[in-house]
Amino acid sequence: MERVGLALSEYTYEQKLDLLETLWDDLARDDTVFRSPDWHEEILKDRTQVLSCGKIKISDWEEAKERIKKNVSCR
Repeated sequence: MERVGLALSEYTYEQKLDLLETLWDDLARDDTVFRSPDWHEEILKDRTQVLSCGKIKISDWEEAKERIKKNVSCR
């Protein structure tokens, strides 16, 4: 397989995050190729329990992305 060369130093931080998100979405699209590690199940169980106890709240994905972008854009 030939490596894809990207001049990443020419991209902004936000562009790199967008590229990462685009790649992840594409990789995760085919669930026959992508398999989550077994330890993910334990993390999900723990988070479900914490959510049911009311210790955390759920955010809309768009709202969460904006909050993440705001937090990382200060770097």
